[in-house]
Amino acid sequence: MTDKQAVTVTINGHVYTDEVEPRLTLADFIRHRCGLTGTHLGCEHGVCGACTIMLDGRTARACLMLAVQVDGCTLTTVEGLAEGDRLSPLQEAFWNNHGLQCGFCTPGMLMCATELLQADPDPTAEKVRTCLSGNLCRCTGYDSIVTSVLSAAERLRS
Repeated sequence: MTDKQAVTVTINGHVYTDEVEPRLTLADFIRHRCGLTGTHLGCEHGVCGACTIMLDGRTARACLMLAVQVDGCTLTTVEGLAEGDRLSPLQEAFWNNHGLQCGFCTPGMLMCATELLQADPDPTAEKVRTCLSGNLCRCTGYDSIVTSVLSAAERLRS
C-alpha cells in the first residue's frame, strides 16, 4: 500500500486540497479529483498535447507530471480561459473560424496559443505553426487553427 501525500494547488483561482498516491498523474488529479474534464488525455506520453495546461504561467503536459509535483503551484486549465459564461477572445476566434472539429485537441491548442499570445501579441503564421507543432490534430489540417490564433491576436491588439 502506498502512503498518500497531501496536495494543495490553485486551479483557475480555486484552491483544491486532496490526499493522493504519489503515482497519481496531474492529468488524472485535474480530471478525476477536481472535476475539470477539459484537460484531455490522448497519448499519455506527452506527444499529442491534449493535456496541456499552464503551470505557474508556462505550458506543461499534465500527463507527464505527478500531482505531488505541483503542490503549492498555480494552474490554469482550459476552463480558466473563459470569464464565467463568456468565452475568451481566443476561444471565440476558434469558434468563429472553425478552429475545431471534434474538439479533442482544442484544450491543448488553446493553452499553447494562450502562452504564445502572451509572449508575442503579433505572431506570424509561421510562429503560430511552430508554437502548435507539439499538438496533434487529426481533423482540421491546422489551417483553421492558425487562422483562429491570428484572428484572436488581431482582436487582442485592437
